[in-house]
Amino acid sequence: MSKTFAAIAAVSLMLASTSAFAQAAKVADTPKGKAYVDAKGMTLYTFDKDSAGKSACNGPCATNWPPLMAAADAKASGDWTIVTRDDGSKMWALKGKPLYTFAKDTKPGDTTGDGFNSVWHLAKP
Repeated sequence: MSKTFAAIAAVSLMLASTSAFAQAAKVADTPKGKAYVDAKGMTLYTFDKDSAGKSACNGPCATNWPPLMAAADAKASGDWTIVTRDDGSKMWALKGKPLYTFAKDTKPGDTTGDGFNSVWHLAKP
């Protein structure tokens, strides 16, 4: 009985963490092809100056490039990881690369941040 309960609990936790991410990002068609977008349909980007598992975009940078925030209890799953920011908050990362939206993207599917300063790129599946 306790093994069955433990198995059910483990599967429930796994599904909860996967669904938590599924609510945070999904793949969508953009004018530049398939890319990850947040729950509002806003395009997600990666930043060349980030290192694996570490965001280099803080302060004014994070105002222009808002991080894809993760809940404090979010769990990594597969290629999706959690990065702790300098202020202690958590954000989602894909294969260790932190993910951001762009403040100048005004509607879902906009990709105006792609190639910005040659260091911002679409997060592609």
